[in-house]
Amino acid sequence: MTGPGTLRHRLTLEEVQRVSDGAGGFATSWTGIADLWAEMTPAGGGEGVEAGRLAGKRAYTIVLRYREGVRPAMRFRLGARVFEILTAIDVGERHRWLRCLCEERDL
Repeated sequence: MTGPGTLRHRLTLEEVQRVSDGAGGFATSWTGIADLWAEMTPAGGGEGVEAGRLAGKRAYTIVLRYREGVRPAMRFRLGARVFEILTAIDVGERHRWLRCLCEERDL
């Protein structure tokens, strides 16, 4: 199982913020809410056609110390790389570790 010595990657947890654009609509931007240490393990990948072009995807399992409120509407950032959270699992339901299945797109 994951231990503190395997949490080698410093990730930023981000959530989307909607800001009024002044014309009755909204603009969206991503805001960092926490910097976290995590273990990242590649879990697969592939290519497919999206919007008429070839796009790559790579799946990752990201494990970090348990944090309340992490949900699929959020994402992790590592430099310029973005990992969209597909699901967040409380390992053993003990509030010790959080396993997130994530996807890095447009490779």
